[in-house]
This record gives sequence, structure tokens and C-alpha cells, in this order.
Amino acid sequence: MDIASTLVGNSDQLDNVDLMAGPRDFTITGVTAGNGEQPLNIALAEFPRPWRPGLTMRRVLAGIWGTDASAYVGRKVRLYRDESVTFGKDATGGTRISHASDIDKAVTLTLPTSRGKFGKFIVQPLVESKAAKQPTTDPGEDAVADCTDTSLLREWWKTSGKERQAQIEARVAELAATTEPDADANSQWDALPIAGDA
Repeated sequence: MDIASTLVGNSDQLDNVDLMAGPRDFTITGVTAGNGEQPLNIALAEFPRPWRPGLTMRRVLAGIWGTDASAYVGRKVRLYRDESVTFGKDATGGTRISHASDIDKAVTLTLPTSRGKFGKFIVQPLVESKAAKQPTTDPGEDAVADCTDTSLLREWWKTSGKERQAQIEARVAELAATTEPDADANSQWDALPIAGDA
């Protein structure tokens, strides 16, 4: 039994502890403004809650892709947990970018890490392999049960195992039964890969 799906916390965002099972690749589906402390919300196709990058990772994003956040949509990042990150005197860990799509070669950025100190951040090109496209994880039973977005459910279906896929299909059917029927109701799974096509 793989317990990776049980390591996701109850926070309202992607936290570094959600990456304890190892680095994960994410597809950016939207970027919106946040609040003063967390000014950027980045929606991810493979995770039910937004990623809110800290100042250093926002600078990394600007360094590799520029400052027009609308251009980030559809691009991918590989995020990992860096246990050496501190907040004040506490070693809290942090979410870091190791790879990104839409770059031709490794990008090295020298950025401030604390007052008077700088560090180098290296982002490698993210190249998808066939193995990376295979289902590796799922959003969890509770997330599926609470989700009302069929587009997001379809994305989750692609990265889930058979048991979760069955739950997602049942959830979509449940949502379809509570809305007025339309011409697309019978084709809601047309976008899903058919067994053997992956």
C-alpha cells in the first residue's frame, strides 16, 4: 500500500509537507492575485488546492518565464520539499522549483535568501517522459467527494488508480444527475484516455 495520498494535509494551499513523498510535476491552470502576505495563487491541474509561492520562488518564476503571469497557464513545474528552508529561527522546510517546462536549458539565478545573503537557484528543463505520463497518484477520496468541477475531475481521473477512477466516474454521474440534461451530458468522458491509448 502506497500511503502518498494520505500525506496531504487539511490546509487551504499546497504546503511543502504535501511533497514529503517526493517531487511532483504540476500543470498550471490559472494564476490569480492573492492577499498582501501571499500575493499569488497558482491553480494546479494535479492538486485540489492552489500553490502560493513565496517571494524567492516568485522571483524564480519571473526569472525563467518573465513577469506576465498569464503566460504561465499550461506550463509545468516540478516542485519538491527543501527541508533546509527556515522561517526566522525555525527550520520549517519550503517548496522549491527544480524543473520547469518552456526553457531550453538550465537557468541559474542568484537571489537573496536572507538579509545580506544570496544563494544560487538552478532550474532544469522539464522534459516529460512516457513514465511521467502514467498515473502516479490521485487526489484522495475526500477531495473527489467534495469536488463539483467536472473538468477538474477529468484531470484527476488521468492521474488516478482504478479505484479512484471509479469513484470519479461515479461523482461525475452524480453531478450530471443534479443538473439539467444537455447535449454534452452523454459525452462527458470523451476527453478521457481509453485503455491502451496511454
